[in-house]
Amino acid sequence: MESKFNFSESNDQQKSLKKKGGFVAQLKYLGQLLHIARDTDYAATLEAVRADIPFRGATAWVLICSIFIACIGLNTNATAVVIGAMLIAPLMGPVLATGVSLAINDLTMLKQATQNFIVMVVLSVATATLFFLFFPLQQESSELLARTRPDIRDVFIAFCGGAALAIARTKKGTIASVIFGVAIATALMPPLCTIGYGVAVANPGYALGALYLFFINATFIAFASFLVVKLLRFPMIQYADSKQRRRTARFVSFIALLVMIPAGITFSRALKENTFRKEVNVFLDDHISKLPFGNYLSKSAEIYYIRGERLEIVLNPLGLVDIDSETKIKLQEDIKNYDNLEKATLTIVPSVRE
Repeated sequence: MESKFNFSESNDQQKSLKKKGGFVAQLKYLGQLLHIARDTDYAATLEAVRADIPFRGATAWVLICSIFIACIGLNTNATAVVIGAMLIAPLMGPVLATGVSLAINDLTMLKQATQNFIVMVVLSVATATLFFLFFPLQQESSELLARTRPDIRDVFIAFCGGAALAIARTKKGTIASVIFGVAIATALMPPLCTIGYGVAVANPGYALGALYLFFINATFIAFASFLVVKLLRFPMIQYADSKQRRRTARFVSFIALLVMIPAGITFSRALKENTFRKEVNVFLDDHISKLPFGNYLSKSAEIYYIRGERLEIVLNPLGLVDIDSETKIKLQEDIKNYDNLEKATLTIVPSVRE
């Protein structure tokens, strides 16, 4: 009996070891699958990043042409044209270089990237403004309006796009399709065109909303590339002069902090706006959808969240239903029961008869 017991115990131990070995093998395989440092080409990556920074001659004209194409696409609501403009625009280089230079302590690259980025932005906005000032056909298309109200999804898109771009750039044999895909997904060009449109038609709301979206995209692309380069342990720039090295390190750290603080604030605001909109949808489902033509009222409701100051829900019955004063008062009371809607205003557009 004792020998059988020992045999059974030994058999259980073997099974346990096999399971443990299989689990370790799976973890090892997963680690190899997700390991990116092995394919990193440090020298070629930095060379390619530096090569994409300069902005003069042909690059400037390519940018101007892409701005015109994007403006026409936004004006005519042609998504394919806007995508084409985003593929042409050479805006991604300085943004990526900013994140990389902060990560490796390269002050020279940071200066070049920042200077060229500012010139690109000013030229883009000026070109778009001139286009919309003198182009005879102007309309507020959905493509234009879509760039005036960023939310938390834009933050995640920009961050993931920036990470994908940095990883693709650091790999031996750059993945061109990833670079093109990031240029489309993160959309640096359309917000600049929308800023120009807002300036041209004297609508600061459009200009500020588009500027906010552009800031989100540029900041989080740079921030994601900064993290990827740090994760891959790119060699830091070393200066012969120890004082110069310390000054440079402090300056770069200060710039990195300046980039990360607005990024954190932007993310926090976007998160608050997302929470507000989710709770508005709950309110619409709980109360508005139960009214006559409630499904229409809920789907057509306009939600305004402007810099956390204007919180408004606008319902427009369009004469389909008359909402009596008692119901309006009840709805105004109900909205205060939601934690994130206490400061929100419920506006019901009066019908013509009222």
